[in-house]
Amino acid sequence: MFPVLFEFFGIKVYTYGVLIALGALLAYTLSIKLSKREGLNTAHVENTFFIALMLGVVGGRLAYVIEHPEQVKGIVDIISIWNGGMDFFGGLFGGVLGALFGVWFYKLPVWKIADISSISLSLAHAIGRLGCTSAGCCYGKPFPGEAVASPGIHFSDKFPFFYVVFPEGAVAPPYMPLYPTQLMEFIGLMLIFLMLLFFYRRKPFDGFVFSIYMFLYGLLRFFLEFYRGVTPPIEAIGLTWNQVVSILMVISSFLLFFTLRKSKREIRA
Repeated sequence: MFPVLFEFFGIKVYTYGVLIALGALLAYTLSIKLSKREGLNTAHVENTFFIALMLGVVGGRLAYVIEHPEQVKGIVDIISIWNGGMDFFGGLFGGVLGALFGVWFYKLPVWKIADISSISLSLAHAIGRLGCTSAGCCYGKPFPGEAVASPGIHFSDKFPFFYVVFPEGAVAPPYMPLYPTQLMEFIGLMLIFLMLLFFYRRKPFDGFVFSIYMFLYGLLRFFLEFYRGVTPPIEAIGLTWNQVVSILMVISSFLLFFTLRKSKREIRA
């Protein structure tokens, strides 16, 4: 909505980049706080966090460029994440690889790290979706039956009861009423974040919070894909590849939950 936050001596500071940085800072702060609570070596967790962050950014950007080659006109466009454009599942894949390397290298407890990471990730992801709103990336499908085309957020009597219109210069089509998928995901992720914090304080075993995260986000993303306008469905099945991944996340969450619960009971026995 406001792609450029401010301009200083001709240098543009992009809202997307600022919000991504803010999300990473909040995730880092929360990760260290929860690590202390778990009695982990915070220096090792800190290094693991930055490895995961770097690989997550690389994976997220590469996946976005592969998915949207029409937005790439040159080498600079590949690395210009400040203009908006990160694929979450690509970033998740890269981040998981980085986290696993850190867990292996520092011999950290994998499921404690997974629980901490899922909480921090949901918060950072939520803030990142505000960045998507500012840049206009990850935009929704046209919102039916609305004629107001002035840039901004507009209320409606149809679900989700508001829509967005982007100005010229955004990634999204300008002056067109669109489903507010970025803001819908922000709201969903903040709810997931609060729920994970609740479950974290009461978790029966390590890995429980991570399994809940996979289930909740898988459901959220599967639902939102019906309203997103950037990823066409696979013709053979009528679902996007993001929805296929979301289904796998939900299935994996059940398998992980019951496997870890069984292991916990066996240890107690």
